Amino acid sequence: MKKFLVLFSLSLCCLSLPVLAQLKMPQVSSSQTLIQEFGLGSVTVKYSRPNMKGRNIFRDLVPFGEVWRTGANTVTTISFTEDVTLEGQAVKAGEYALLTIPGKDSWTIILNKDTKQWGAYTYKEADDVLRFTANPTKLKDNVESFTISFSDVLPNSANLNLMWATTKVSIGMKTDIDSKIMANIDEAMKGDVKPYMQSAVYYYDNGKDLSKALAWMNSVAAADQKTPWYNYWKAKIQLKMGDKPGAAVSAKTGLEIAKTINNAEYIRLNNAILAEASK
Repeated sequence: MKKFLVLFSLSLCCLSLPVLAQLKMPQVSSSQTLIQEFGLGSVTVKYSRPNMKGRNIFRDLVPFGEVWRTGANTVTTISFTEDVTLEGQAVKAGEYALLTIPGKDSWTIILNKDTKQWGAYTYKEADDVLRFTANPTKLKDNVESFTISFSDVLPNSANLNLMWATTKVSIGMKTDIDSKIMANIDEAMKGDVKPYMQSAVYYYDNGKDLSKALAWMNSVAAADQKTPWYNYWKAKIQLKMGDKPGAAVSAKTGLEIAKTINNAEYIRLNNAILAEASK
């Protein structure tokens, strides 16, 4: 009987093991994946987010002068689908480990080849692709969870921000898209369906040949008299060229179309052009 009871107890233990193995618990440091459209491609960051939990972060938990995984668990990674520059330093498209060396007055930012390392325990400086420095700034309020974010995202520039406790480090990021877009426009204009509107707006926004932009917008506006935005953009181009009378004529046409289809937004926008053209 005693032998039976021992075997029965062991069998119960064995039965309970799979249940314990399947127990789901929240991660101590939650993971996050950021995908930011940038230029003609995107930037992806994968990292884990440790929390302050009342601890003194920099100097104590994350010592100054030592390589940090820039998060928790597996090293933080950043990938680019096209070539960029970080603080003026060229970076080829690809995936990299993002490590840092925090300091009181300056941080070293590192891009490293080894994207599979756990923490920074097996970090090798020989695998570095790039190193540069960035200066930390002090935040007014504590950031409880380590946070990576993108800000000031424009077509060809953005900031990558590292924030924890009261420390913030911003990394300037740029990409050259103008030459690619101009080449794309030239190629697209050879086709049967020509992107007049998109091309004209790009020329307007980026200080290109406005006479060419106006010719393209004339082609679109003449072909479609049922939508108000073509004449609105034609008026904007004319206004930028200094042709206020022409801009007023185009805006009036856009305004009448907008009133006909009861489009409040383009009624307002074309009225704004008329007001500017009358100055």
